[in-house]
Amino acid sequence: MTDTERTPAAATGEKRPFDLGTGPGRVLVWFYGVFTVAAASRSIVQMILDFGRAPLAYVLSAVAALVYGFITYSLVRGGETARRTALVCCAAELLGVLVVGTWTMAEPSAFADATVWSDFGMGYLFIPVILPITGMMWLRRARKA
Repeated sequence: MTDTERTPAAATGEKRPFDLGTGPGRVLVWFYGVFTVAAASRSIVQMILDFGRAPLAYVLSAVAALVYGFITYSLVRGGETARRTALVCCAAELLGVLVVGTWTMAEPSAFADATVWSDFGMGYLFIPVILPITGMMWLRRARKA
């Protein structure tokens, strides 16, 4: 069967799941993918080379990489369960950015080195604080579609 012979889902009456990775979701997938690689690479190198210097910061960067990776996977996978899971992860990410950002501003000596979320993501042009907000907005919109 060719693409032109396929019957659209709307014509057959079947409900197709909303594809989270289309439109603005594609941009989110790209950003989350880049941040997954950046945070994972950074934390792996730092943990291998100098873990004793700032273990909390390096572990937090690794946690950020895991959260980013899981959100990327959920956006690519699509479907209602993935949407809900990504929404929870985005909320957890935003909470992490706000807690770590506030902590690093209030007590700079608590971290011997910066994390991805330090100073609300200032080292990454504040994208770590903007990304989960944008992600939650997209995922809430996807629920209505």
